Amino acid sequence: MLRRAVVVLLLALPVPALAQTPLERGRTLVEGIAACGNCHTPKGPQGDLPGMAFAGGLVIDEPNAFRAVTSNITPDPETGIGRWTDAQIIRAIREGVRPDGRVLGPPMPFALYRDISDRDATAIVAYLRSLRPVRNVVEASRYPMPLPPAYGPPLGTVAGPADTPIARGAYLGGPLGHCIECHSPMGTGGQRDFTRAGTGGPPLNGPMGAIVPPAINGPALRGWTDAQIERAIRQGVSSDGRRLAPPMAFPHYARIGGTEMRDLIAYLRSLP
Repeated sequence: MLRRAVVVLLLALPVPALAQTPLERGRTLVEGIAACGNCHTPKGPQGDLPGMAFAGGLVIDEPNAFRAVTSNITPDPETGIGRWTDAQIIRAIREGVRPDGRVLGPPMPFALYRDISDRDATAIVAYLRSLRPVRNVVEASRYPMPLPPAYGPPLGTVAGPADTPIARGAYLGGPLGHCIECHSPMGTGGQRDFTRAGTGGPPLNGPMGAIVPPAINGPALRGWTDAQIERAIRQGVSSDGRRLAPPMAFPHYARIGGTEMRDLIAYLRSLP
C-alpha cells in the first residue's frame, strides 16, 4: 500500500522541462521574437515569396538616408553566409561588421543586438546553418548618410538577462525583438533615444504608406488589459478592434511562448 502511494505521489510531481538544444533555441528565436525572416525574406503582393525564406532582397528605402537591401542569410556558399565562420556571423549580427571588415548599415539595430547573449547568438547561428541554401544574388545597399567606423568596441562575453520578469522582458523587447527600436524617438546623430524608450517612433515608409509606431510604454498601455496587449502583438488587433499594420511581424510574434509574453508585457508596462 505504501509503495503504491509513493508511486502515485511521484506521478503527480511536475516533470521538469527539458533544456532546448542550440538548434531548438535558435528556431524559437529566429521564427519567433527575433523575426529575422520579416526583413530577410523577399515579399510579393501575397506576402513572402515561396521558396525564398531568408534569401534576402527586400528593399527598405529611407529617402536621403539609405536604400537598404536585406542580405541572403541562408547557408548558400556563393550568395549567402555558407562560407562564413560562426564567429563571423555572430560578429555581423552583434557588431555590424562583415568578414571583410566592412561596416554594415541600418536598419539592423546593432545598438540593441550588441546585448544578445553568447548562448542566444550561438543558437541563432545554429538555426541559420540548418536552413535550406537558396542561391539569390541581391544588389548592394546604398548609404548616402555616413556610417560610423564601428558601433562600439569589440565585444567579449555577453551574459543573459537577470532572472526577473522585467529583466527578461527587457531582453525580449530590446536585444531579441528590438521592439524599442521602432517604438522610440530619434535622438541626436541619427541614433535612437532609448532614454525615452517606448514613447513612440518616427514614421516608417512602407508599402502601405507612412506608418507611425505608437507609444507602447506604461502610460500608453494604462487602458489596455494584458489580454489586449497580447492580442495586439500576436494578431495585430488594437484594443478598439482596429487592424494594425506591417512591418510588425505578427505571424512571428504569434509563436512567442506564454511566459515570454507575460515577461514582455511586464516590461512594456514598466517603461516610464
